Amino acid sequence: MQKLSASRGRTSRSCRTVSGQRSATPAGAVNTPSTTPLITLAPAFAQALPSLEHVPTHYNHEVNGELLYTLCAELVGRGLGRSDTWQKCGQNAVAFAQYSIMAAIGEERGDLLRRNVEYSLEISDVFSDGYSYGSDARVGEGKLCLSIACHGADYLRIGPALDALEQEAAGLCAAFYWTLLRSLYRVMRIYDHEDATMYEENLHAYADEDDSREQYEFPEVERALPRYIMATLDRGKRFGHRKLLSAHAQGPHGSWIRRLRTMEQLSRLRVRSSRHLLEGNYDGPPLPSLILAFRDHDAIVACFDEESQHMLESSSEPTLCVDFSPDKPDEVDQAVRALERFIAFNTALYRLAEDLVTWEGHHEHGNHDRGKSPLRAA
Repeated sequence: MQKLSASRGRTSRSCRTVSGQRSATPAGAVNTPSTTPLITLAPAFAQALPSLEHVPTHYNHEVNGELLYTLCAELVGRGLGRSDTWQKCGQNAVAFAQYSIMAAIGEERGDLLRRNVEYSLEISDVFSDGYSYGSDARVGEGKLCLSIACHGADYLRIGPALDALEQEAAGLCAAFYWTLLRSLYRVMRIYDHEDATMYEENLHAYADEDDSREQYEFPEVERALPRYIMATLDRGKRFGHRKLLSAHAQGPHGSWIRRLRTMEQLSRLRVRSSRHLLEGNYDGPPLPSLILAFRDHDAIVACFDEESQHMLESSSEPTLCVDFSPDKPDEVDQAVRALERFIAFNTALYRLAEDLVTWEGHHEHGNHDRGKSPLRAA
């Protein structure tokens, strides 16, 4: 299964460029000495036109640029940018805002995310439907929209780690898996065994209507689930997870549990999301940020293989979307809180992922490539 990319180019509507080019001097033109750097385009006379020699020929005009400058001022007020940074960015508001936000994320976290995931952050005064030729909608008078889009779907193979947890203590595997699942669902779009099961059920329905079941190949998702997960599919059998995880937080795999507890706590933080900007703008299933599978190329991955062909036929909704007025500190606070929660959650997730792949490299044999990302392309 190849890495999927849902990136679509879009033209910027916030920048207009006007370019001019100096015309060649016509034959017969006469240059007249002058104390000022003027060159006439015709024999000198009282109304001779000045040359464009020293006139700038490139201009940038930013629509709603005052919003961007207000945002930059707010970033400075929050200690995320300085006057020397403004000079280093050539007094370019876009570069200054981008640099300030990346500085707030930090080099270590930025490097961690870049080597594991394909996210792009955008702050704009329009909300795009995802197509370069599509209709963009204003987010509101005096407002900007902060969004993070996922441009690739990777998968985390969790089966071996769950086996190790179950060997440590009965039920620890299920406690870890269901807590991880709930935490992920609160923050991002994922694809897991429930999505694969739904796809399989739909496939059976199509086969029944077609009266030709022999032509269908069913993935048998339940066979991909570990027995200790199968035993807890009934929600009534999921209890005591937090207590069990806490009891083993200092055990052999305590670092995994502590990462998970961090993710759980972050996922419970209430942050503002502008869901109204997403409603009605997307005509197909969104591309997930993460596929949670148990084994390489298991039934869950196979189901995603089939469904993903349709996911890329339409625009995909952002993973994070929040609109705000840069001149209203409370709304800026909400946007910053949403961004910080998202970055912190993903940082914990990918640190956990790298912990798992390091552990596999020491405890499993075979052709496992330790140099690859723990989130391998599905």
